Amino acid sequence: MRGDRGIAPLPRINESVRMTQKAPLITPVLIGGCIIILVGFAARASFGVFQIPIASEFGWPRSEFSLAIAIQNLAWGIGQPIFGALAERFGDRKAIILGALTYALGLVLSAYAVTPGAMQLYEMLVGFGIAGTGFGVILAVVGRAASDENRSLALGIATAAGSAGQVIGAPVAEILLNSFPWQTVFMIFALAILATLFALPMMRSPQLASRAELEQSLGQALTKAFRDPSFTLIFLGFFSCGYQLAFITAHFPAMVAEYCGAIAPNGFLAALGISTTSALGAVAISIIGLANIVGTLTAAWAGKRWSKKYLLAGIYLGRTIAAALFIALPITPGSVLIFSLVMGALWLATVPLTSGLVAHIYGLRYMGTLYGIVFLSHQIGGFLGVWLGGKLYDAYGNYTLVWWIGVGVGAFSALVHLPIRENRPQMVPA
Repeated sequence: MRGDRGIAPLPRINESVRMTQKAPLITPVLIGGCIIILVGFAARASFGVFQIPIASEFGWPRSEFSLAIAIQNLAWGIGQPIFGALAERFGDRKAIILGALTYALGLVLSAYAVTPGAMQLYEMLVGFGIAGTGFGVILAVVGRAASDENRSLALGIATAAGSAGQVIGAPVAEILLNSFPWQTVFMIFALAILATLFALPMMRSPQLASRAELEQSLGQALTKAFRDPSFTLIFLGFFSCGYQLAFITAHFPAMVAEYCGAIAPNGFLAALGISTTSALGAVAISIIGLANIVGTLTAAWAGKRWSKKYLLAGIYLGRTIAAALFIALPITPGSVLIFSLVMGALWLATVPLTSGLVAHIYGLRYMGTLYGIVFLSHQIGGFLGVWLGGKLYDAYGNYTLVWWIGVGVGAFSALVHLPIRENRPQMVPA
């Protein structure tokens, strides 16, 4: 039948797969991908630190800069499947170059923004740039270069590199802001993004896929995914991850400074070398990133051994409980650090499991595009988390309501993963 359809035989596919299964875990592709993700996420994770300096300089309401970051998150989500498709059509490295140039341009233009509208427009470019240098493109390359046995852990290591960027991003921004205006710091970050292009020679990945995947068009892959209820559940479940992460990244430093301002500095903070609540907020973001390195690698390791959907449900349940306890109990410097540690362990642990689930169910050929579509849900959640954070803060003078909304959507995600079927659906006939 295949001969009648004019499809040439692919005798070397099984041989390629067997060779790849013997490949080592640490490869040049993984190293290069980690460098690009680390630097990109360091800059992205620092935006919450700029919330107060920018609002103070221009006298903007909190909601204006929040909307800029929210638009950045939404543009990231919209750009993710676009860059995934570009990578699959024109090559991974060309997509990464375009992403880095767009990212740097957005940062440079943002440094010259003097109105909320201009900042929001330029942050759209930053969001598209993050899409081209972030998880969607990089994880697809890493996933194809890894063996079946090592794929989950390789995806976890690449995701953990994003956490490492978060560890250094906020403190570096805080240190730089002590010596330079925020506009100069944006320029420095733009140069750092461009410097990641030196890692591109390492980003060479084979186009590994099964015979059925290679014979399948993008349209067939999308039709198969959209007809599968499990894909819809994965899409919906990723929403709360974006909501919680983007809200905390954008608003937690300012929230910590305001909630703990009356009791800091004190002996507890001084013993940790933290002299101000502004520094406490930056340190909290770093603790989240540091704990997430361990949490992400642990989740990736567990994903090789147990059901990914149940692990995801457990992570979302843990986040829900941690967030509910944090906002219900008195907020102190100690509770900030404890919450950061717990939340950090669950922070990006969802990414290797979600991307691995997409690869497992729908294959590697169009992983970048399909995971990009799922990631759009993550970024829609991110948009709402950041925007509602600023909007409700301006309306009520605190973050309590938006925080409890995050608790609710987290519980929803824990439940929605349970019915997912982890077996591959049958290919849609041509």
